[in-house]
Amino acid sequence: MSIPEQLARRLAIPAIVAPMFLISGPDLVVECCNAGLLGTFPSLNQRTTDGFVAWLDEIESRLASDAAPYGVNLIVHRSNARAQDDLKIIVERKVPVVITSLGAVAEVVDAVHSYGGIVFHDVISIRHAEKAIAAGVDGLIAVSAGAGGHAGTISPFALTAEIRAIFDGALVLSGSLSTGRHIHAAEMMGADYGYFGSLFIPTAESLAPAGQKEMMVGTRAGDIVYTDKVTGVGANFMRQSLAENGLLDPGDGHVGALDLDGEARAWKTIWSAGHGVGAIKAVRPARAICEELIADYRSVEWKTK
Repeated sequence: MSIPEQLARRLAIPAIVAPMFLISGPDLVVECCNAGLLGTFPSLNQRTTDGFVAWLDEIESRLASDAAPYGVNLIVHRSNARAQDDLKIIVERKVPVVITSLGAVAEVVDAVHSYGGIVFHDVISIRHAEKAIAAGVDGLIAVSAGAGGHAGTISPFALTAEIRAIFDGALVLSGSLSTGRHIHAAEMMGADYGYFGSLFIPTAESLAPAGQKEMMVGTRAGDIVYTDKVTGVGANFMRQSLAENGLLDPGDGHVGALDLDGEARAWKTIWSAGHGVGAIKAVRPARAICEELIADYRSVEWKTK
C-alpha cells in the first residue's frame, strides 16, 4: 500500500473532504485545508472556466503556509464540454490533487503527472477499478454502499478487498464515515484514507441552502433512499426531500419519474446524503468538525492480544 509522500507529510490525518456538487466552494476548501485535511471542490461548481480560475486564485491566496494541499474534481465524460479547458487550467496552476470522475482517461492522468500532480479516481466496482488502474491513476476512491451522492452498492469490506487484490497504490474509502475512528477502521481494512462528504454539508462554509442543512440535522440512515430515478445513475437521497418534490409515492415508498430540466436543477431541489447522516447533530463550522476528526483519530490506541 502506498500513500503519496507529498500528501502524507502535509496532512494532519489521512482524511479527504469530498468534492460535492453545488456544495463545495472556496470557504469550505480553505477551512478544511488550513485545519489539516485535504479539501476539494468540483470545477463545475463554478459556471464558467473563468469563474473556476477565480476560485483557484481565492483559495491559493487564503491558504496558510502550513495548510494541507487542496484538490479539484474533474468530470472527464464527453458530456462535460469544459473538460479540456478546465484541465488546461489545472495544469497551468499545478493543482496538487485531481479527482477524476465518470471516465478514467490516460491522457488526463499524463497531463496531471507532467507537473507532479496526483490523480485519484472514484470507482464503484472492480470493473471501474481495473480501467482506472490501466489509465495510470495514483489512487482509487472506493465509493461503497452508503456513500452520499452517486454511490455504489457493494459493501466496503468486499469492495476494499477486491481492489486491494489487484492494486497496491493509494486507496481511499468512501461510504458513511463520520468519525476519526472510522479512518482507523478503513486502514484496518486495507485503505489509506477516509473520505468524508455528508458530514461537511451542514457547515457554515458549505454552499448548501439553509433548508438542506436543517433537513440533514434530523435525518437518519433509515431515511436515505437509493434510486436512479433522479439523475439516471444510482444515488442516495433524503426521503423527505424526495417527498417534498413529489418523487416519493406515499403509498408504497417507490421513487417516481423525474420531471425536472436537467441534473443540475435536480440537485438544487432534491438533496443527497449518505448513511452517515445520523452523526450530524447541528450546523457547525467546518474547522470544528476537522479538529474533532483529528482529535478522535489521534486518541485511539490499538490493543492487540
